[in-house]
Amino acid sequence: MLSCMDRLSIDGAWVHTPTVHSDPRGTFHEAFRAADLRAAAGHPLTLAQINTSTSRRGVLRGVHYAAVPPGQAKYVTCASGSVLDVAVDLRVGSPTFLRWESVVLDDVTRRGIYLAEGLGHAFLALSEQATVVYACSQPYAPGREFGVHPLDPDLGIDWPAGVPPLLSDKDATAPTAKEAMTTGLLPDYDTCQAYYRALRTD
Repeated sequence: MLSCMDRLSIDGAWVHTPTVHSDPRGTFHEAFRAADLRAAAGHPLTLAQINTSTSRRGVLRGVHYAAVPPGQAKYVTCASGSVLDVAVDLRVGSPTFLRWESVVLDDVTRRGIYLAEGLGHAFLALSEQATVVYACSQPYAPGREFGVHPLDPDLGIDWPAGVPPLLSDKDATAPTAKEAMTTGLLPDYDTCQAYYRALRTD
């Protein structure tokens, strides 16, 4: 089986499924292939920062996003354990506005997910401990980073039953999508599309 990039139902989100080679010593896989992402997205992922988080079972992080431009694209993998990773379309005016899609990332399939600028990102740790690695196109900038409450009923994300969510104070007090839209905090779809086009011509 060859590595592949599969488009999700939300424009700007792809899942990378690598070929995992195993033998008695262990496994090897290509966690990220720039050429594959360029072919899918039409531009490379400019790497500005790599983040790593460890979370115990039930930790729910997100839904996080950054103002566009420049936003922050992410390529996310789970180095150990298992998480339910969720992409949310927060771009006002998008044909899939407020749609979400989930993918299990774990240390068996070794899948990764790419999220373009303007998409929201969240995950719930399913294993007793999970280590998540994020390759980001822009460095952390508190003044342009925002969140939407991950339990917002208007999003209706189907988080797994039987895993009580543990949120940070910041995420627990994040606005709903409707509140963020009313206050002008959500990204604009047309602005995001113009930014993607500019990335393709750079």
